[in-house]
Amino acid sequence: MLPLKRFESFIKQYTLFDPADKVLLAVSAGRDSVLLAHLFHHSGYNFAIAHCNFMLRGAESTADEDFSKELAAGFDVKFHSTKFFTAEYGSNHHISIQMAARDLRYQWLEQIRKEFDYQYLAVAHHQNDTIETMLLNLTRGTGIAGLHGILPKRDKLIRPLLFLTRPEIDQLIVSENISYRDDASNESTKYARNKIRLEIIPKLKELNPNLEETFEANRRRFVDLEILLNDRVKELKTKLFNEEPSGEIYIDLAALQKLHPLNTLLFNLFCPYNFIEPVLHDLVRSWNGQSGKLFESATHYILLDRDKLILSKKIAFDSTETAIHQEDKEVVWYNKTYYNWTISASVLQLQRTATIAQLDAEKLVFPLNIRTWKAGDYFYPLGMGGKKKLSDFFTELKIPLNHKQNIGILVNGNGDILYVDCYRIDDRYKVTTETKKVYIFEQQTSYGK
Repeated sequence: MLPLKRFESFIKQYTLFDPADKVLLAVSAGRDSVLLAHLFHHSGYNFAIAHCNFMLRGAESTADEDFSKELAAGFDVKFHSTKFFTAEYGSNHHISIQMAARDLRYQWLEQIRKEFDYQYLAVAHHQNDTIETMLLNLTRGTGIAGLHGILPKRDKLIRPLLFLTRPEIDQLIVSENISYRDDASNESTKYARNKIRLEIIPKLKELNPNLEETFEANRRRFVDLEILLNDRVKELKTKLFNEEPSGEIYIDLAALQKLHPLNTLLFNLFCPYNFIEPVLHDLVRSWNGQSGKLFESATHYILLDRDKLILSKKIAFDSTETAIHQEDKEVVWYNKTYYNWTISASVLQLQRTATIAQLDAEKLVFPLNIRTWKAGDYFYPLGMGGKKKLSDFFTELKIPLNHKQNIGILVNGNGDILYVDCYRIDDRYKVTTETKKVYIFEQQTSYGK
């Protein structure tokens, strides 16, 4: 008899979905996903079946697709299917066949879920899959999230079969005379997960016959520990991370250095910003004397200041230039808005504010441009005497890399740099006693230097 009460109880325990929800089931034709479909059908839930043909096993792959389609027809539910050139995709993206299949599968399943308005996507992972994942993560190195392995629910992805072990599934398949299709590749030990399933876990079960029960208890403990850690990290962020109007986050360095255990808390504080452990270890080694050093992840910078860390998001600048025509009154460039106008020099009140450039209008060649700085850029900074490369100018003023990329460079139509936003105009274009008309270029919002 199918364990429908256990199935429904597990769904309620973890609030996987509401009985009225429509659920998309990922069915490979293997025993696990086929059993999941039978449980959904006999429990009376509203579901559909989706199958991915990875085109890796010739006629066998086609037979799997046909079987899944017949299963859906037998249950009188909607069937979705697709074919992938998996090997080609893996080769083009320089990833393994397994990773290619996983990426393609989840991308397509999520697309179908949204397109046909299914509330959840269900996959057929069971308790032994969790054990394999935990062991695989331990082998490769992991944090506490990797220790608890697969969770019953993550956003719109649910795993309603996690209440069963593989031996229980095998027994149910036989006792209920459920048809399914085997994938011969599951018996190959060339894949790490298969090697763990076929060689490692049987040895562990010799030491502990109740391995599944033990690992499930461990999983629950690790989930609880992760909740405790996340609560602690959330509390620390509230205390230590102070967001400035510029969007930068200032972090008190002395308070950060007192954290214990340091490495674990530091990693979890900065992991959401994609910082990896080697970078954070370098930060710790540097924070007692290398002020001005910059650390970066794929998405963020950390600037080591004397008494604080400055966390900022990378801005995806490119070589795009925004043209400024003489008649333009307002210009938007990335996250900044500029106002510009021309007045008579006789009514000018000269201002020294860094966010306002006042230039001799008769020397300008329109259209002007505003862009990011480029290697080789130079200008004649007001008050500094002579020509200077922008890279040297930034270094002398100790402007960190994360700020350099956010500085607008106003360029004349003849190619001369007129103004380094928030810092300095070019001496050749300053207002003098001979100036008749003044061009004013003013930033609406200034993000701190």
